[in-house]
Amino acid sequence: MPPAGGDKRGRKKEPKKKNAPGPKPPKASTDREAEDSKDEDEHPFALGAMLLCEWGLEKSRRLCQIIERAQDSEDASLYNYYVHFLDYNRRMDEWVTPNRILALPSEAARLAKDHARGHHGKEDTEADEDKGSRRKKRRNGEEEEEEEEDKPMGHTVVADMEHDEHEGIDEASLKEHEEVTKVKNVRTIELGRHVMECWYFSPFPKEYYPNGFVDRLYFCEFSLRYFAHKSELARYQARGVDRHPPGNEIYRKDGLSMFEVDGAENKEYCESLCYMAKLFLDHKTLYYEVDPFLFYVMCEYDERGFHPTGYFSKEKYSDVGYNLACILTFPCYQRKGYGRFLIAFSYELSKKESKVGSPEKPLSDLGAIGYRSYWAAEVLMVLKKHKGPSISIMEISKITSILSDDIINALQYLGILKCLYNSYALCVPPAVLDDLIKRHPIKEPRVDPEKLHWAPLVGQFTGKDKWSIKAKRPGEQVD
Repeated sequence: MPPAGGDKRGRKKEPKKKNAPGPKPPKASTDREAEDSKDEDEHPFALGAMLLCEWGLEKSRRLCQIIERAQDSEDASLYNYYVHFLDYNRRMDEWVTPNRILALPSEAARLAKDHARGHHGKEDTEADEDKGSRRKKRRNGEEEEEEEEDKPMGHTVVADMEHDEHEGIDEASLKEHEEVTKVKNVRTIELGRHVMECWYFSPFPKEYYPNGFVDRLYFCEFSLRYFAHKSELARYQARGVDRHPPGNEIYRKDGLSMFEVDGAENKEYCESLCYMAKLFLDHKTLYYEVDPFLFYVMCEYDERGFHPTGYFSKEKYSDVGYNLACILTFPCYQRKGYGRFLIAFSYELSKKESKVGSPEKPLSDLGAIGYRSYWAAEVLMVLKKHKGPSISIMEISKITSILSDDIINALQYLGILKCLYNSYALCVPPAVLDDLIKRHPIKEPRVDPEKLHWAPLVGQFTGKDKWSIKAKRPGEQVD
């Protein structure tokens, strides 16, 4: 039920949960003039209106904007609102019920203006401080200022580049995508013993969310079949299911296992995996065309069976050298190093194929962070083990199977690669190298190549593969 206390005279006071303002009942009049002159605080609130709502387990107060609205399934006189919280990623968008509303649109709009003025004032202050800092450096003649002037124009390190996960997507397509996926259709999913809040829209069949939204879907963690009711899942599992993913198990060590699943042979499983992955990935277009892909599903195993923790997919043959198309660690298994494990596993497969590879672009925000960390750690370890006076980028690429462009980006990110007269030069003292390795270590869990039992897929392609390590010529030396 909506909270009591909707009188405008009380809005100047600090709103409290027990006295939170509730929406006014709608007027009976349907006259067009009455609609145009309708009070913005009347229920239902207009799309685009601002609200102040409770957010998160700590029930903090957050400003948000209404994106969509829908009648409550239990009480048709009430509306639920799909909102976007200011200053937060759209993955945090969610449906809010009337009892979470702390301030009506008129009051929330005033708070939003104050918030915007304070935000811009903070940016101006930071800009002034930055200018003052640069003037101080020029007065003192510090070496840092001279080093900045010696840098070539444009981005020189990856850290200077603003990552754009929408790179390569034209504005019209991006706008259409955001319009279609602006409202989540699934709030949570249940997978085994875990319940996960969903981040984005996923195009499940309409019968699973006939009203445009469903509170929860239930997945069988072994077959990934999904159901609208838990009783359906229980009846399905009572018939008996294999307690592991389909396909071939190609790796097992220390409680972790990897299965290779062919999209052409296990189409239903791979489509379900893509549907579930789309709930946590904003830009993912693979739902039905799974035949050209191989899926590598990572599992934790115990006496009850194999429990999926994440996966990555790759094309059976990529003419642009991609060794990974999509990667996801399920939210309930994140912060355990599994994302890096999946990245490392994709490169171990490339080593088995004697190829260099790179992930499909553009990367998501979390994917970019994971890959940058992995590339840096691997390149530093190669430099540490190398005993000669110089090494070429191509040699590093052959050792790691990392594409040379990604190696250059990693070295630039570390700040140890300079471009002078159209050639790259690297000079890093042993002490600096040791310090960088401490800051970018190879973390656990690691992939043990001895436990990988896998052979590359044999296809009908007979031409020269330009991504083969054997086709690479010796590169330019990096000192």
